[in-house]
Amino acid sequence: MSERTPGTPGDALVRVGGVIFAVGAVATLVTVIPLLIGAEPLPTAAYVVSMLMGVGFLVAGIGLLRSIAAQRVKPGS
Repeated sequence: MSERTPGTPGDALVRVGGVIFAVGAVATLVTVIPLLIGAEPLPTAAYVVSMLMGVGFLVAGIGLLRSIAAQRVKPGS
């Protein structure tokens, strides 16, 4: 079995942010494709889901900053 190393406080936020970003990226592709092929545009709700890409990027950035802060405060390093 592999050993699991304890994560820093921001690791979960980075992972969650990556997943949210991926969902937003897929939604962006899905909303742009009808515009490129000349089909009927999707409803506004689809474009709102596309904005999750920016939210995911923000969440991952907060997790990264939190991880950096935890490493700076760690005694003995």
